[in-house]
Amino acid sequence: MEASRILALLSDVSDGSLTPEAALQRLQHLPFVDLGVARVDHHRALRQGMPEVVFGESKTAEQIVLIVRELLRVDGRILVTRVSEPKAAIVREAVPELEYDAVARVLVRLKEGAEPAWRGHAVAVVTAGTSDLAVAEEACQTLRVAGVPVERVYDAGVAGLHRLMGDLSKLERAPAVIVVAGMEGALPSVVGGLIAVPIIAVPTSVGYGAALAGFTALLGMLSSCASGLTVVNIDNGFGAAMAVLRILNHQTEPRAQT
Repeated sequence: MEASRILALLSDVSDGSLTPEAALQRLQHLPFVDLGVARVDHHRALRQGMPEVVFGESKTAEQIVLIVRELLRVDGRILVTRVSEPKAAIVREAVPELEYDAVARVLVRLKEGAEPAWRGHAVAVVTAGTSDLAVAEEACQTLRVAGVPVERVYDAGVAGLHRLMGDLSKLERAPAVIVVAGMEGALPSVVGGLIAVPIIAVPTSVGYGAALAGFTALLGMLSSCASGLTVVNIDNGFGAAMAVLRILNHQTEPRAQT
């Protein structure tokens, strides 16, 4: 449950339009509901500005449906990550209001009529190559559900840095930048040396043998000489987006560029 809904509830009790007993009934399922296979955390939005997100890869379609229906009861926003197309089809038969993004492998539902959570410049999401799109789109869809606008700068890796320079102004005005790269993972260091805003680096499991399924990129980003990079786990576009959301949640207004 969002803070605004709880404040509205308390206001109704204060002005007498709602009895304390009725308010208690509405709040009785907080902070979580035990479904047997999962305990759904309805306080997550209060702490993070985003309802609980469902990791779908190792869950059955039936388990996902059960959890999603409980989340829909309290908040209109839904994000289920790492869902295969066959599993998504089964879930959508039971919950047709969900939409599926095959590139990001996510099921989403946006909250109708919701105000944007961020009114400043869009967060920039940068990829080194086209092979990084799935991870980048997972980050973009996460921010979309959170109500944060996104600007994409794709296929701008170090093999052709002139492509990045043409979009540098977008990165400079963003409140935060997510940089997604595989191979040797050099792109976040390059971006970190050019701009001042917070950077979340995401290593991907893209590359030939010595790329070691993303470990080379991960170690390169952790060893970056561009001070202050935040690095998330391999292929973790969702985690990068949530790191950005935490940053934005504690900014009262967009920072002016200097």
